[in-house]
Order: sequence, then structure tokens, then C-alpha cells
Amino acid sequence: MALKHLLTSCSGFVLACLLAVTVQVYLFSPISPVSLELPPPSSSPLPQNNILQRVIKLGDGVLLKPEDIALDKEGTLYTATRDGWIKRLHRNGSWEDWKMLNSHTLLGITITNEGDLVACDVDQGLLKVTENGVTVLASHVNGSKIRFADDVIEASDGSLYFSVASTKFGLHNWYLDVLEAKPHGQLLKYDPSSNETSILLEGLGFANGVAVSEDQDYLVVCESWKFRCLRYWLKGEKRGQKEIFIENLPGAPDNINLAPDGSFWIALLKLTSDGLEFVHSSRAAKHLIATSGKLVELVSGLHKKATVVNVGADGKIIKKLEDPNGSVMSFVTSAVEFEDHLYLGSLQNNFIGKLPLNVA
Repeated sequence: MALKHLLTSCSGFVLACLLAVTVQVYLFSPISPVSLELPPPSSSPLPQNNILQRVIKLGDGVLLKPEDIALDKEGTLYTATRDGWIKRLHRNGSWEDWKMLNSHTLLGITITNEGDLVACDVDQGLLKVTENGVTVLASHVNGSKIRFADDVIEASDGSLYFSVASTKFGLHNWYLDVLEAKPHGQLLKYDPSSNETSILLEGLGFANGVAVSEDQDYLVVCESWKFRCLRYWLKGEKRGQKEIFIENLPGAPDNINLAPDGSFWIALLKLTSDGLEFVHSSRAAKHLIATSGKLVELVSGLHKKATVVNVGADGKIIKKLEDPNGSVMSFVTSAVEFEDHLYLGSLQNNFIGKLPLNVA
């Protein structure tokens, strides 16, 4: 009887603890998640390869996680690093610490037609960087602070189009946006003639890379956790309308860049570790994971692979390049083509990968 009473008491205590933990997780969870549909495993028509393991490492030991890359007309390469620098690589192979922005949250960059650099800063918004200093171009839209400026591109008329990844979460906890799976992203436009910023699209699934087409007719904006990119028309009968450009990508699209032939290079992220895909269909699992940085790290597959795809203007994948186990490059966030080479940025590696496209 005493043993039975003890077991009953212990069972009651364990159940009470489980109930308390469950209530704690649900009441204090930072997310209100819904189920996320992942693309089918067979969504990529191209076989696996290890081409990205052949990269030449530029700036190894000089750069700290260079997320994005831009090149000017002379071939000078610019990148923003996690320690707050805009660094540039000159044609003669020398690196220069060009501008210190005192920010650890620099993301997408672009070079304008006038030769200035424009950068997205998660905390400050849209910045213009010149030899004379730094100017904040856009910090608010419709009276609200721009929270998570992510990537930017200039059109031929000087307009700047840029993405806001999430209006709810920040850079330090961006994966919560993936777990919540509710669209908080935006596509914005900055008009330099009026200094005004406007919202073009809202309700995007972690709006990320932005590129303008070769003929300047449309933008392509990436939605990372929707595994797709949208086409937003700038001209013609469809002006102001959106449509799917490509969907069911074999990874979450990060930055996108126009290639010289009119196609696009898109960096793809591995959002989830193999075998843990079920997490995205379980609200309970999402709530639990969201309470622990270590669990988020366990679920995320960002550091386990690198993938970039070349996509034609028709939205069809032409080529896929990979490091399938992340042994040389992982968490590749950008791919820029220049003079028959592909330059690769990453939030994991402390170098820029340079790949001759004749081996790809």
C-alpha cells in the first residue's frame, strides 16, 4: 500500500511538473506558430554535386562572415562584415578597410550608377556610404521604424528597392520568423527625388534578396521560408502586380543577383537539419524550440550545406552548385557573377569564395 501510494504521489508530481512546463512554454512563447509546408524532397531536378568545394578563398582571415558582395564598374569588390567594416578588394589583390560603420548588423549592399554604396542595416535602415561619410536614406516608413532592412537594388531611374525581412523579429532571433511561419516581410521603395519611402508589398514570408530584371521591367524578391521568389512588375499592363517567379526551390532563397546573361543567381539556405522536418508541422514542437537558442541551433541546418542556383528569366533552374556537407563553404548567402567568376558571400565562412564558372 505504501509503495502504491508513493507511486501515485510521484506520478501526480511528474504530471504536475509536465503541466507546469507546458503552460510555461505556451504562455511565454515568443511565437504564435502555424504549420509550414516544406517543398518536396524531389523539388530539384538536378543531381547533387560538390562544385562549391573548389572555390578559391579570398580574404581568408581578413573577413568576418561577409554576408553580401557588390562589384563596381572597375571591378573593385565590396563586402560588409560582422565587425562593422565595409571592406574592398582592389584589382591588384590588396584588401582595404574602407569604411567603419560601427554596426554589427550590416546585410545587403549594392553599388549605384553614380558609384556610391548603399547598405541595409538591420537597426538603422537604408544607408548611403561614400568617400565623405555615411547618410541614412530611410529609417521609417509610414511613421514606423524600419526594423529589419535586408537587401537592396537600384533601378536605372535611381529608385532603390529594398526588402524588410520581418517587422516582428530581429537579426538575433530571425529563425523565430521561420518557426512562426506567419508573413511579416515587406518590399519597400525609396525615391531619391522626394526622399520618400513607400510600401509596395506586405505579408511576405521573410522577404530577402531583391534583384531587377535585365530590361528593368520587373523585380524579383525572395521569400525565404516560402521557398519561392515573386515577380513584381514595374512596367507595362501588369505594373504594380505580383506573381510567382519560381517556387518549390530546393532551399530557402537568400540573396539574388542578376547575371550578365539576364538570368539570376540565388543563394539557397538549408533551413532544417535532416530528420527534423516534422518540427514545421507541429505547433507544440515549435513553441518548445522557440524557448531555447540551443534547440533552434539543433533544428537549423544552415551550417551543414551550401547551395546556389542559376535561374533563367523564365523561372526555370538552369544550374545548381553545391557543397553538400558544408566541408568548405556553408550558409552561403549571396552569389555574384563577374567576368566569368562567381563570388560567394557567407554568414559562416570568414572568406569570400571565388569560383571559375568554366569548372561549374
